This record gives sequence, structure tokens and C-alpha cells, in this order.
Amino acid sequence: MKKFLVTTLIIAATATTAHAGLKVVGRGDAMRLDPSSYPPAMKANYDIMRVRCVKCHTLERTIVAIQTGVAPISGQPFDRSATKAYGIKMLRKPDSNMSKPEVKATVDLMNYLLSEAGQ
Repeated sequence: MKKFLVTTLIIAATATTAHAGLKVVGRGDAMRLDPSSYPPAMKANYDIMRVRCVKCHTLERTIVAIQTGVAPISGQPFDRSATKAYGIKMLRKPDSNMSKPEVKATVDLMNYLLSEAGQ
């Protein structure tokens, strides 16, 4: 019984949380999301993200942040307030070429994905 308890504790301590709500396809620079189960509005928002956000970075960066709740570059928490802050940053960034509705769409999508990932 003691061996079972120790084994269970080790497994629990080293296990990672699965994010059933996020279907990820590919790895590394080719990583992307599978939006087939998203509501229609979120599918449209994903199309915007898929085109606009990859101008400066891969989708992997965003997906990892959503899955882990931590921004990969800064190490800061990635939550609803962070998505809003990143949206404002992208709106102000001259090379992003993102309109206010596009930024709102991507922020809405990231918040939806955070909810789906249990963050």
C-alpha cells in the first residue's frame, strides 16, 4: 500500500494537465490550432489571427501561452488582462497593420481559448 501511495504521489507531481479544449496540429513553427469545433464567430476570429499574428511570430508562441497560462518570452502570466494588454500593444505597433476590429477579434479568440484550456 505504501508503494502504491508513493507511486501515485510521484505520478501526480509529474503529470501535466491535458487541455482537451485545444486541438493542436503540428509542432514548432508549424504548430496551429484546429478550429473545427469552435463556434462560427471564433472560427472567423481564428482566420484573422492565423493571417495577422504570424507576420511577427509563429502561432506556437500564442498556443503555448494559452496552454500554460504563461507568456513564453516574458514569463509573465497569460490571462484575460494579458490578452487585453497584448491587443493594445499590437494596435499601437506600427508594423502590425491590425485594425481595432481585428485586434478585438483576436483578443476575443484568445479569451475564448483560455476558457477552453481551463486557464
